[in-house]
Amino acid sequence: MTNYISLHKAHFNFKQFVTDALAEDIGDGDHTVLATIPASDKGKCRLLVKEDGIIAGMEAAREIFKIVDKSFRFTACLKDGQSVKKGDVAFVVEGNTQKLLSTERLVLNVMQRMSGIATKTAYLQSLCKGTKAKVIDTRKTTPGFRFFEKWAVVIGGGANHRYGLFDMILVKDNHVDFAGGVDQAIDAVHAYLKRKRKKLAVEVETRTLEDVKTVLKKGGIQRIMLDNYSPADTRKAVKLINGRYEVESSGGITEKTIAAYARCGVDFISVGALTHHVKSLDLSLKAFK
Repeated sequence: MTNYISLHKAHFNFKQFVTDALAEDIGDGDHTVLATIPASDKGKCRLLVKEDGIIAGMEAAREIFKIVDKSFRFTACLKDGQSVKKGDVAFVVEGNTQKLLSTERLVLNVMQRMSGIATKTAYLQSLCKGTKAKVIDTRKTTPGFRFFEKWAVVIGGGANHRYGLFDMILVKDNHVDFAGGVDQAIDAVHAYLKRKRKKLAVEVETRTLEDVKTVLKKGGIQRIMLDNYSPADTRKAVKLINGRYEVESSGGITEKTIAAYARCGVDFISVGALTHHVKSLDLSLKAFK
């Protein structure tokens, strides 16, 4: 298994995902396959790339096939993160034909979406070339599919923000408003971590330069988020922070504006659209002799 799977195995059960996804699709039987293909038939399929982009999900596909039938023979022709063009063959898989056909759609669904996300991530990261800015994802993910979406961001050359609500403290605008202000929210976080004896990175979202000044006076955090700032105000904030904390730009940043934010000197640019507004890459699993 890959390092990414190992890293998140405590929070994602790959085998359970495959079991549930196939149960959702197959139900009481893949009756088309059962009607047309003999149970003992052996077949071979190859994954065809139908448009240019970045391939992602190769290792995921290998793992899915292994879970379905350990006797499948999976031969990778490409690696995750590789640039691909229409007509490329990503992998060849051989084994029981009934099982191959029943697993086809699950593998395609995973790989097409992962490849679309990786392609978008690579493109946005390329627009930040010449700066230190790293494109990162958010929690705007598909329920039950977050693992694959965040994995795809990494494959595309980006990085992950927190995986979930459990592995980082991110004080956002609603937390600040309910807590009574930035000061009160940060104090509450410090008290909570001390009381619970937890060591978690702390990020605070700011909406104005005055918020930034308040966070700087309070301290005890790792990252400051600049939410919905203009590039001009972003530059002012970066100057104020002066390297004391990591800086993240966020809020409606697109391919048209990302370069301007990257040039402001921020460390991270979070883009929710990486996972919630992305086009899948066209792939097809086809039988061949």
